[in-house]
Amino acid sequence: MNLSRTARAALWAALAAGLAVIYVPLAVVVLNSFNADRTFGWPPPGFTFDWWAAAWRSSGMREALWTSVQAASGATLIALLLGTLAAFAVQRHSFFGRETVSLLIVLPIALPGIVTGIALSNTFHSVLGVPLGLFTVIVGHATFCVVTVYNNVLARLRRLGVSIEEASADLGADTFTTFRLVTFPMMRSALLAGGLLAFALSFDEIIVTTFTAGAGVRTLPIWIFENLFRPNQAPVVNVVAAALILLSVLPIWLAQRISGEATRY
Repeated sequence: MNLSRTARAALWAALAAGLAVIYVPLAVVVLNSFNADRTFGWPPPGFTFDWWAAAWRSSGMREALWTSVQAASGATLIALLLGTLAAFAVQRHSFFGRETVSLLIVLPIALPGIVTGIALSNTFHSVLGVPLGLFTVIVGHATFCVVTVYNNVLARLRRLGVSIEEASADLGADTFTTFRLVTFPMMRSALLAGGLLAFALSFDEIIVTTFTAGAGVRTLPIWIFENLFRPNQAPVVNVVAAALILLSVLPIWLAQRISGEATRY
């Protein structure tokens, strides 16, 4: 479709405005993490690494970081297992209610986080009698992390088809040998991309975590929120927020690169 010069300029302007709304505030957070002014005066009178050193010395921040890594790792492992199995079931088999099952798997990512958090909290408390802690955080995160793995694996299985697997079976390989030598190598990039996205999604989650963490369990986003309005902690919180932005970008960028390369080949 050929657009006029005015239309193209308007589209570029809209794109630039949209990106600015998203990324300019993030850039301000990163710059303020080096701001020599403790009250974040703008423009910065100078730059310093003192706040980064102070953040690293914070024992509360390090504990919260380790908790986030544990929660994200556990949720990612569960998501890889359940998401892969669900994708194989939906793509490779025909059964009554298959489309409904697919919808139910994807639905948690579309639900408001507060609804999911309340539902999980009530289930753990009233139905199962499970005390809230790191385990319940991992389970809560896994409910929506499964979606990213499921979508990646399902898309890859649809592109692969079944011809190569059938050829392997015709040559005498059993089901597990075919999966180990044929199916899994062709799915590795999709699993890695889905796992990276799941880890990033879990690492940043705060709403569901608030309802499922219980007392004494603080992930990094919760630690940031609790210290956000403490003047003495403001520079450290700014540094942690900037680091969280950078740590969140990396797995998403890697997942996009892996998915793009797999699609190209």
